[in-house]
Amino acid sequence: MFSSNQLKLIFVSIVVFAASGFLFYKGLVHEFSKLSSLKNQTAENLQELKESSPSAAVIDPKFEKVKVLRVIDGDTIDTNIGRIRYIGVDTPETVDPRRGVQCFGKDASDENKRLVEGKQVYLEKDVSETDKFRRLLRYVYLELDDGQLLFVNDYLVRQGFAQTVTYPPDVKYIEQFTQAQRQARENQRGLWMECN
Repeated sequence: MFSSNQLKLIFVSIVVFAASGFLFYKGLVHEFSKLSSLKNQTAENLQELKESSPSAAVIDPKFEKVKVLRVIDGDTIDTNIGRIRYIGVDTPETVDPRRGVQCFGKDASDENKRLVEGKQVYLEKDVSETDKFRRLLRYVYLELDDGQLLFVNDYLVRQGFAQTVTYPPDVKYIEQFTQAQRQARENQRGLWMECN
């Protein structure tokens, strides 16, 4: 019926097929366990976010809800209404060709991505509409799973991803940001530990 060469070929094909199936299954299990771990880590991170930064109790009717399309760097995002520059904070540069990537810049950008990229956020205007680069100037809030709002500008300073910077007349939260920066520096968080 089958020659010995044909039987060998059939046997080798079965072994290769079985090994491929096993490797695919093993890879699938590995990816599933990574996804499960990421889900647990995200839940832990959300709890950590709530504990690490003051949050607004309610969504103010003056806030504007937008979708974050892309994170440009640690303090700038693209949204469905345009480019937003976070008020009152400055993260180390990652995209300015004159400066190059600064110490802790990639970390700040990555953290901003983790927080807001692809998500709905709420924006609060201070006095100025735009900066000299025509970016909208806003305070940014992220709604957490429990409905509380994380004040992203404050969080970035408090965790050492950003420094406080003021450009009057947009100074509504300057005292809060100054206190957050003092705590980050005293506790050697983020750039205060890595870049000194």
